[in-house]
Amino acid sequence: MKFSLFVHMERSDPTKPHKELFDELVELTLMVEEAGFETVWIGEHHMMEFTICPNPLNFMAYLAPITKTIRLGLGTIVAPFWNPVRLASEASLVDMMSNGRLDFGIARGAYQSEFDRMTDKMTAKEGGGPLREMIPALQKLWTGDYAHDGEHYSFPTSTAIPRVTQKPFPPMWVAAREQESHDYAVESDCNVMITPLIAGDASIELACERFKQACINHPDKPKPQLLALRHTWVHEEDEDWHKGAQALRNWYAYFYAWFKNDQVPVDGFINPLTDTQMDELPGFGLDDLHKNLLIGTPSEVTKRIKHYESLGVTQFSFWTDNGLPHSEKKKSLKLFIDKVMPNFN
Repeated sequence: MKFSLFVHMERSDPTKPHKELFDELVELTLMVEEAGFETVWIGEHHMMEFTICPNPLNFMAYLAPITKTIRLGLGTIVAPFWNPVRLASEASLVDMMSNGRLDFGIARGAYQSEFDRMTDKMTAKEGGGPLREMIPALQKLWTGDYAHDGEHYSFPTSTAIPRVTQKPFPPMWVAAREQESHDYAVESDCNVMITPLIAGDASIELACERFKQACINHPDKPKPQLLALRHTWVHEEDEDWHKGAQALRNWYAYFYAWFKNDQVPVDGFINPLTDTQMDELPGFGLDDLHKNLLIGTPSEVTKRIKHYESLGVTQFSFWTDNGLPHSEKKKSLKLFIDKVMPNFN
């Protein structure tokens, strides 16, 4: 089992400087590198203070010279927002700058509010088309000359300059849910990310079964890596779980408010769902969140991750976004490093 950190600059307080958020992200990255984490993942999001990262490649270019061992993961690039020729070369540049430490995660996108601003009237549900066209195009651009004439992209003979450091190209990761997505990832020589959000461990078990079936369906392909991303809150005293559960309930109140896409943002902020609205959604009681998310003492969290390992998960990603102050995030992460990680490998 390997461990990674999934982090954003998340801002709910308009008085807090963005540079302070950035410095905190860097501090957490250096903290987990020293602890032996495999990767730090940063995703792509636009025009929202909730999760700030208009271009994760910029973050990775900054982190490349100040880190030495940790891999730099795009978690994830949103395919419909990019041109494949530009993306291939920009990713190659970061792979070179980091001495071959780039991990390339890519997805179709989720928030319609972002699609409304980043595409020409494309719906988020249509994002799978560009994604599936983008992946093979990137792989071919990274390995030599390639011309493309497709439904979503068209360009004459091109190649990624500079050349990628990792051969044949940086490890690619695709978020998968349905069996079809798992099969596509394995067939396309991509590793798999599973993100159950607030669902319980049964969703991890189902995803692992689909992943195994995809590997069986494609015996000619090397077995990919399997990453499980979970909101994680490690605490010491038994009653401290309430703090993490309440914080994550508040986080998801913003998450689903952005998904509703029925507000006009003001300076990048919108109003979260009310407590009444959250109560109407299944699975958002504090007891449910405590049970389903990875909220627990070090021994409880260790037991849950051991179960994931037995299912075939090869990388567990500690999702630190929860709206709590930086000091609280550090405390939880430190407990994970000191009292959970030593139980593995």
